[in-house]
Amino acid sequence: MRVMVDSEGARWDVIVGRESWGSFFAIFVPRRGAAPPRQTLLQAESNETATRELEALDDDGLIRLFNASQPKDIGES
Repeated sequence: MRVMVDSEGARWDVIVGRESWGSFFAIFVPRRGAAPPRQTLLQAESNETATRELEALDDDGLIRLFNASQPKDIGES
């Protein structure tokens, strides 16, 4: 898990998530507030490579992923 701060000063936990069809995502979960979780598709083919991809990013890389993310439908698996 990683932690990042967005441009508005909000803190987000960043974890690897997997959808039922096998794609891996960076999931951004707000630490406070009512903002919905957000997600960005990763290019990884396994949980290990997705985790390494996420861990290898610097702060600017995390912000780029966050800026490319979309709200995650809570009803999704």
